Parts: sequence; C-alpha cells; structure tokens
Amino acid sequence: MSDIKKIDVRNLVRDSYKKIAISNSKKSGCCDNNELSLKKSALEISRKIGYSDEEILGAPEETNMGLGCGNPQLIAKIKSGETVIDLGCGGGFDCFLASKKVGANGYIIGVDMTSEMITSARRSCKRHQYKNVDFRLGEIENLPVADNTADVIISNCVINLSPNKQRVYNEAYRVLKKGGRVAISDIVLMKELTSEMKQDEKLYCG
Repeated sequence: MSDIKKIDVRNLVRDSYKKIAISNSKKSGCCDNNELSLKKSALEISRKIGYSDEEILGAPEETNMGLGCGNPQLIAKIKSGETVIDLGCGGGFDCFLASKKVGANGYIIGVDMTSEMITSARRSCKRHQYKNVDFRLGEIENLPVADNTADVIISNCVINLSPNKQRVYNEAYRVLKKGGRVAISDIVLMKELTSEMKQDEKLYCG
C-alpha cells in the first residue's frame, strides 16, 4: 500500500472494525437465520484457527466475532497472577479467556483503537462481572500502559494492520517486564503482492 498514507490506513482499519462492532452489538441473542449463520460462522472459524470448544464456551458469546487468525493462548503459557496485555483486543475474546488463567491475583489489559470495540468489550465485562480485566482506548503504536507492566503480551491478527510495525514492537518492549514474553498470532507476507491487491481496501482489512 505504498501510495496510501499511514493515517489513511489507520482510519481505514478503524472504520472497518467500527462497522463490525456496531453490527455485532445489534445482535439480539435469539435471532433470525442470518444472525444464527453469523454465530455459526464465528464458531467454526474459532475452531479452525485453534480454539478448543472449552475455550470458546469459556468467554462471553458476543465477544467471539471470528476475527482472529490463530490462538495466541496456545503459546503464551499464561500463569496465575500474571499481568497480560492484549494488543488490538477487539471485543475482548482473548482477554476474557486469559482472565481465567491469571485468576483473581492477575490482571488483563486490552487495548484497541476502535472506540466501538472498547465499548462492546466493557459492556461484556460489566455484564459478566469480570473483575480483573481493563479495556483501554489507544493505538498499539502508542500503548496507554506504563513501562514494565506486562508479564505477557498477546496479539491476534492485529499487528499486520499497523502502518508502523517497528513502533508496535518498540512499545511492546517498553511495557514488558524484564524476562517477559510475547505470544503473537498473525499474518506474514511470504511473497510480493500485486499493485491491485495493495490498493484493495477490503483485502487490507479482511
């Protein structure tokens, strides 16, 4: 996307996930065929990218939007009492899974730049009475988190959307405690994209 400005990329991504969050928030829970189809699709996607049925059922249903590309929990090895930061937390699916692993003495911080996603995650947090999860509005290139905070950083298919990936890694290093670890599930470019692909906004966010 060489001729699309970084700010345009960021706004493009934010607008795309804003629409997803708004659409997801309108779901009633007992639903028409289209809504049932979307829920089934999210469930199938989660299974295919590595989440067990136990994990899928262990988070609020509305937080599973089928947006990931893997399961960072598999390699994060999250322990009781740890502090975990989720880069690009979306509706909070991975945060709620991690909250059970860290327990009452642990803490989860989810960061996302889309206010609608943060609103949705906070709503789920309140509804299901999670006490050890905090959702913060912010960019993963400029984390609203103090230095040396996290034992573990997780991220699920979000860093690829950043126009400044090195800045994301610099921020991750800043907020990690000494000896902390990073567990990322993401998309890696294996060959050059065509110029048409680079200019396709739907492909970039999809």
